[in-house]
Amino acid sequence: MKKLFFILSTLLLVQISYSQDISKLEEILKAYSSQYKFNGTVLVAHKGKILLDKGYGYRNLKDSVKHDPNSIFQIGSVTKQFTATVIMKLQEKKKLSVNDKLSKYFPDYPKGDSITIRQLLSHTSGIFNYTNDREFMEKEVSNPATREKMLARFKDKPLDFSPGTKWSYSNSGYMLLGYIIEDVAKMPWEKAVREYIFNKAGMGHSGFDFTHLQSPAKSIGYFQIKSDGNVPAPIVDSSVSFAAGSIYSTTGDLYKWFQALQANSIMKASSKAEAFTPVLERYGYGWGVDTIAGQITIGHSGGIHGFVSNMVFIPGDSTVVILLNNFSSSQLGNITKSLLSVIYNQPYELPKEKTAISMSEVELK
Repeated sequence: MKKLFFILSTLLLVQISYSQDISKLEEILKAYSSQYKFNGTVLVAHKGKILLDKGYGYRNLKDSVKHDPNSIFQIGSVTKQFTATVIMKLQEKKKLSVNDKLSKYFPDYPKGDSITIRQLLSHTSGIFNYTNDREFMEKEVSNPATREKMLARFKDKPLDFSPGTKWSYSNSGYMLLGYIIEDVAKMPWEKAVREYIFNKAGMGHSGFDFTHLQSPAKSIGYFQIKSDGNVPAPIVDSSVSFAAGSIYSTTGDLYKWFQALQANSIMKASSKAEAFTPVLERYGYGWGVDTIAGQITIGHSGGIHGFVSNMVFIPGDSTVVILLNNFSSSQLGNITKSLLSVIYNQPYELPKEKTAISMSEVELK
């Protein structure tokens, strides 16, 4: 009887603890949402148990359609982990090696014999990042582009540094990885991602061509959401963001992806360990390594016109935070840190709301 009482008491305490955590998690999201610092969906899970799975704000402000867990977002550079995983799968099948030279796949690429797939994966190739071309990003990203047109954006630019010596984020490197996947797998990059990952993980609400997506759950992207007005953003065509950032998804699908990673059902544990190992600047193959709330984390953020995202997890105890936002907020990193601080009993602060103050002309001078 005493043993049964102890078990029941323990379960009750655990339940109370979870309830308190959920209340704090919701408080954080409500605070950021009310201050126009978050507008999207969130999923938080700890030790395999989903603590929070909700929507905040609107997926379509014009029609006053609220977010819910089914809302679909472009995830930007979170795409890179999927591209990197397909590369690792092809290496497992001995169809390529991360030590292969770029010149093996693009014989005429300038200095391609000094650049490896590993350097493309880890942003250590020195290849110019085409998204740094401001005019192109402002005027042409909504227009479909061929492989040749995209290669022309960066192929003949000087290298930023000698390959392997430094780290510099390069979407161009991931464009090349997508093209390599197509040539090696003998199928479009999108089909390879779907075959190797989406289908196996059960990600039925994820895809690539956001421009032509016809779904009531599709979110509208905004550059700005404020009390005094909203600024809608154009959609970046999938051929322009491609293997560097074209995937769209939901928090639920990304959670399935996380579960598949944890179970090693997509790629081998050895491949995952290699991808998670930092090369330079705490970055592996499509994944960043960090420390939050005293825990070593694996994750990646994403940003594309009208959307930002963040997916961070602690592999050791199946904890994950997934945030998808449909305007250009800079706060997802702070939100992630606060949510994980709640879970690991670390201090955190709620965002402070700016308040207007009145000053006399003399004080202003």
